Amino acid sequence: METKTATERFAALSQSTRLEAFRLLVRHEPEGLPAGEIARELEVPHNTLSSHLSVLAQAGWVVSHRQGRSIVYRADLGCMRETLDFLVRDCCDGNPEVCDPFLTALGACLPSVKDSHGARLPSADDANQENRE
Repeated sequence: METKTATERFAALSQSTRLEAFRLLVRHEPEGLPAGEIARELEVPHNTLSSHLSVLAQAGWVVSHRQGRSIVYRADLGCMRETLDFLVRDCCDGNPEVCDPFLTALGACLPSVKDSHGARLPSADDANQENRE
């Protein structure tokens, strides 16, 4: 990702209603939410929200599709992943312990993985915890 693209993405999130809309959509993945529901949740007029969602869509943060008479919006998690990768790509410069807090925070989002017998397999977060002890 180029720096110009990253700054455009960050600019789109630098307004509180847009940031809250994106966070709301992340919480409602993968179903997404109709525009009217987003407006109700955020207590924002529909026409104002429409402008905010347009900015987020142009920056790549959200995608939409028509479902009956509604437009349903979803967070584009690929955009989020790509942007986070841009931020942390050079994070540790050969010192992985510098990135540990970021990996731990992201690891908390991952569901536990189970083996074919249903037993929980250790996660990266488990390994990080063992390293700290």
